[in-house]
Amino acid sequence: MDIETFRAYCLKKKGVTEAFPFDESTLVFKVMGKMFALTGLHRFPFSVNLKCDPDRAVELRDYHQEITPGYHMSKKHWNTVNFSGGLSTHLLCELIDHSYDLVVSGLTKKLKHELAQL
Repeated sequence: MDIETFRAYCLKKKGVTEAFPFDESTLVFKVMGKMFALTGLHRFPFSVNLKCDPDRAVELRDYHQEITPGYHMSKKHWNTVNFSGGLSTHLLCELIDHSYDLVVSGLTKKLKHELAQL
């Protein structure tokens, strides 16, 4: 999956915005103001940091060489996923969905209600 396909997939999700809050080359995707994905525009190979359930994060790292502990993130809750490697588009989309869903599940009741209204 290339960066444009990744970006389009993220932006199709309800309540998602994109921004450059850290610098001009770190693209961040948020749902209701909470980060669920980020990538460096100049990183090669193309990789994305995605939130992940801690137990699943370890399992994914053990099984896929393209998935490593989150670069510059909490190693417990974030994975860095190489999108240019051998992972299927289906799995990449599943990992994006999982990250988004984790963040949504942690939203306040008020934010969940606002998201449902979108």
